[in-house]
Amino acid sequence: MLTETCVLHLCRSQPVATSRIVEHGRPKHPRHRWLPVAGLADVLLHSLRCLPELESLVMVQSAVGRRDIELEFLYAGLQGRRNGRARAVLDLVIPRADSVLEVLANTHFRRAGLRLRRHVFIPGVGEVDFLIEECLVVETDGSTHFEPQAVKRDQRRNNRSVLGGYLVLRYYYADVVHSPDEMVAEVLAVLELRRNGKFDAR
Repeated sequence: MLTETCVLHLCRSQPVATSRIVEHGRPKHPRHRWLPVAGLADVLLHSLRCLPELESLVMVQSAVGRRDIELEFLYAGLQGRRNGRARAVLDLVIPRADSVLEVLANTHFRRAGLRLRRHVFIPGVGEVDFLIEECLVVETDGSTHFEPQAVKRDQRRNNRSVLGGYLVLRYYYADVVHSPDEMVAEVLAVLELRRNGKFDAR
C-alpha cells in the first residue's frame, strides 16, 4: 500500500492512470534475469529522467562502479535536448568512488569551483580522499571510522598530514548528506585563511 508521500514508478506494457504512480511505458531493455522487475538499464535511464539529481547520481555511480553497466551505454540512451539534465548527471560520475560520501562531496566541491584531486597518495600518510588546491586534505568518513582503532589511525594520519605541510578537514555522513553547504563554506573559509597568511609562522 502506498503511503501519502510515496510515489511508485512502473515500467509496464499497459500503463494505467493511477494517482501517485509514474508510468514509464513498455520496458525497452532486457528485464531482470529472475525477478519480475525492470532490468537495470531501464531503471537507471528512468531514474536519470525522474529522480532528483543526487539520488540518480548515486544509483548510476554504484552500477558503473560495480561494472554492471557501461557509462557510454547510458550516454547513448540519453540523446537529444530533452535529456540534457540526465546527461549532466552522468558527467558527475567519477572513475572510482569508495563510498557514497565521496560521490556527493566531489559533486559539491566541483560545483563550488574548487580545484581538487581524488585518491591522492601522500608519503607517510597514505591515500587521502581529496586534496584541494594542493594544500588541504579533506577526508569523508563513514561509520567504520568511529571504531576506536579507526579513530586512532585517523588522528595519526591527521598528524602526519600536518607534519607534511597540509591542512586537514574531516567530514561525516551528516555533514556531506545533510549539511553540504556548511561543509563547502568551511573548506572555502580555510582556503581563504591560508591565502591571507593565517597559517604562516609568526
